Amino acid sequence: MTETAAQLDIAALIADTEEEILRLVQDRDPSTHGVYEMVRYHLGLDGPGAVSGKRIRPLLGLLAYASIAGDHRKALPGAAAVELGHNFSLVHDDIEDGDRERRHRPTLWAIHGVPQAINAGDMLFSLSRVALHRLTSLGFSDAKVLRLMRLYDETCVALCEGQFLDIWAGDQDEPLSVELYFDMIGRKTAALIAASIEAGALLATDDEAIVSRYRAFGWALGLAFQLNDDLLGIWGDEQSTGKEATDLVRRKKTLPLIYAFEHAGAADRARLAELSRLPNPSAAQVAEERAILERSGARDFTRNAARRYRDEALAQLDGAGVVGAEARERLREIITSVISA
Repeated sequence: MTETAAQLDIAALIADTEEEILRLVQDRDPSTHGVYEMVRYHLGLDGPGAVSGKRIRPLLGLLAYASIAGDHRKALPGAAAVELGHNFSLVHDDIEDGDRERRHRPTLWAIHGVPQAINAGDMLFSLSRVALHRLTSLGFSDAKVLRLMRLYDETCVALCEGQFLDIWAGDQDEPLSVELYFDMIGRKTAALIAASIEAGALLATDDEAIVSRYRAFGWALGLAFQLNDDLLGIWGDEQSTGKEATDLVRRKKTLPLIYAFEHAGAADRARLAELSRLPNPSAAQVAEERAILERSGARDFTRNAARRYRDEALAQLDGAGVVGAEARERLREIITSVISA
């Protein structure tokens, strides 16, 4: 049983998710208004004109649930938990990376300072746990809710492991190996997307084979998502993506750069090392660095890998054998809209 096309409207799913989140982030006491105000600001739920993320992770969870069980609304607390948990990591990432802007607005720490921003991030994490408790009142068994909590906790552990590797790599003179980079993005990106989708499946069915397929779908999709982001960070068109391609300027060690260090010719590798150490590269130096990546085959390698994982994700989804046509079409739309490789 699947929802109708109107019920599976993406904008409606986002609105329902945000309504569920707003139930959790309303002020509990006048004296603590400030922390909830910070949380709403970071989430882009602080009023008209606020800028929020795409809500991809909760959307995927809701569509996974709807594709098996129908009406998505019973899964909304799980979707809210995913989005709140994702955003706790973003608040902390902004501090760790020294980023003063997110979604074209100042980050929390840039406005309120590091201590209050850390606390707001902790609040987002705590609220993500509170969100899950509402599942009990919606009729899900304690055993199922506990299993979902375990899944989310294990995912948060993986996120922290991946962030450790990312920070550690940033402190090294040489980038990660390609193999270790895939391990890192598996923990940082794929784990959360896989958990979002697995959570939707867990709430919808007790069939472990179906749940396993959905998790595999999410894992492959998460890798494709990150690799596509790596491409856009170097070669993306700002008018099309809404994001400036600044990874080389910001010295981010993503897959194309890592691949080039492993596969470029000796002269190119030496020059790439020189360029990558420049703290403030000029436009001409960035263009030269980009040309070296292209000569090494890094762009093609990254694009082909993104496409391979994207196709693997769709194959796993189809292999589950339970996805209704409408839900699958919405999932496909999301996949193709965020993965343009």
